[in-house]
Amino acid sequence: MRFMGLLTMPVMVLFLASCVVPEPKTPMTPLEIQALQSREYDSTKEIVFPSIVSVFQDLGYTITNADIRTGLIAAESAAESDFTSKLLLDKTSVSQTKATAFVEQIGSRTRARLNFVEINRTSSSQGQTDRQDMPITDAKIYENAFDKIDNAIFVRSAN
Repeated sequence: MRFMGLLTMPVMVLFLASCVVPEPKTPMTPLEIQALQSREYDSTKEIVFPSIVSVFQDLGYTITNADIRTGLIAAESAAESDFTSKLLLDKTSVSQTKATAFVEQIGSRTRARLNFVEINRTSSSQGQTDRQDMPITDAKIYENAFDKIDNAIFVRSAN
């Protein structure tokens, strides 16, 4: 019986240790990304489209292109410079977020898909510029934007 206790203890330690190791984050599938970035509304394109333009502006974006006929909206944030890296590494880093939206009427419903991308540019004193585009897949960012769009649609629909 004492032998069983000695055998059980290492097995239990291994079992508990395996529970502590975090799972590596798996990349999102294209379908998961589409679900994160999309919403459908019981409103017309003529209400949803300007609501998204308005929300992008409220979030601090500058609209660079908007065409209700195609349903495309492009916007970008102000660029932010990191002069700390200039002082330490003789490089200047500039960060900016770009947002796009596609709005389409499907029967009596309107579908909107948003996309946010963070763009980082690093320039060295030798004149070289590196650019890195990173898709933003944080669900909270999309939920926040869609909540604001929901409110803007509600206000426009009430008038």
